[in-house]
Amino acid sequence: MAKERGNSEDYVRPIRHILVGFLVLLLLGTFLLWRIDSPRVERFRAALVDKVVPSFDWALVPVTKVAGMVEDFQSYARIYEQNQELRRELQQMKAWKEAALQLEQENAKLLDLNNVRLDARLSYVTGVVLADSGSPFRQSVLLNIGARDGVLDGWAAMDGVGLVGRISGVGDQTSRVILVTDSNSRIPVLIQPSGQSVLLVGDNSSAPPVEFLENPDLVRPGDRVVTSGDGGVFPAGLLVGHVAQGSDRRLRVRLAADYERLEFLRLLRSHGAEAITDPGAMVVTNPLPPVAAAPIEEASE
Repeated sequence: MAKERGNSEDYVRPIRHILVGFLVLLLLGTFLLWRIDSPRVERFRAALVDKVVPSFDWALVPVTKVAGMVEDFQSYARIYEQNQELRRELQQMKAWKEAALQLEQENAKLLDLNNVRLDARLSYVTGVVLADSGSPFRQSVLLNIGARDGVLDGWAAMDGVGLVGRISGVGDQTSRVILVTDSNSRIPVLIQPSGQSVLLVGDNSSAPPVEFLENPDLVRPGDRVVTSGDGGVFPAGLLVGHVAQGSDRRLRVRLAADYERLEFLRLLRSHGAEAITDPGAMVVTNPLPPVAAAPIEEASE
C-alpha cells in the first residue's frame, strides 16, 4: 500500500509542476501580447477580444446581477435616510407653524388691546440692482427706479428681511442707495429688549459697530436691533440685525440683510412726520364743553 501511494505521488508532482509552468507561460505570453505596440498585434488583440469576450457573457451575468442588487440596496438606503430627514424637518415645521400661529394670535390681541393703527402710507416699490459700486471707501448700489417712479431722497431700502440702506441721489430712471455699511452712514437704532438707543456707525465692514451705548451690561449677543425712528431718518421698527461681539471686543451688529446677494431692493414710501415747532400746538385748541352736572333735587320734608 505504501508503495502504491508513493507511485501515485511520483506521478502527480510532475504533472502539477507542468501545469503551473504552463499557466505561468500563458500569463507571461498574455502580458507580452498586450504590451507589444504594433499594428499587426493590435489587430490580433482586437480579433481575439471579439472572439473570446462574447462567449463569456453568461459568466458575467451573476456579477452584473450582484452589482445591480448592491446598487439598488444603496439607493434604498439613501431613500430611507432622506425619508427620515424629511420626517424630522416636517416635525420641526409643524412646531414652527404652531409657534407662528400662536405669535400671530398674540400679536393680533396686543394690537387690538392697544388700538394700534398701522400707517397705510408705508407702502413700497421694488427695484432691481443694476450695479454695485462698492469700494474700500464707498459702498452703494444703483437701482433701476428713479424720480419717474416717485422715489425720493431718504427712503429706506430693504432686501425683504433687513435694512440695507437709504436713497441718496435720485435720477429720472435710476437712484443710488447708500448702504448702512458705508463709512458715511450713521443710523439711530434701538437694541431690544433693553431698549437702549445707540448709533450704528458704518465702517465699510460687514458688521458695523455701535456707539454711544449707555449701559453695555444690559446688552447681550443675539439681541435684536431695529431702527428707532429718531431724527426722522427711517421709520421705526425696521429690522437691522442682531448684536454680536467682534474680535476687537467691540459690540457690533450682524446685519440681517444678505449683502452678498443684493438683487432686488424694496424702497419704503415713508412720509415725514408732522413737525411741531410750537409746543402750544400740541394743546387742544377747541376743547369739548364741560358736561353740566345734573341738579340734585332736594328731598321734600
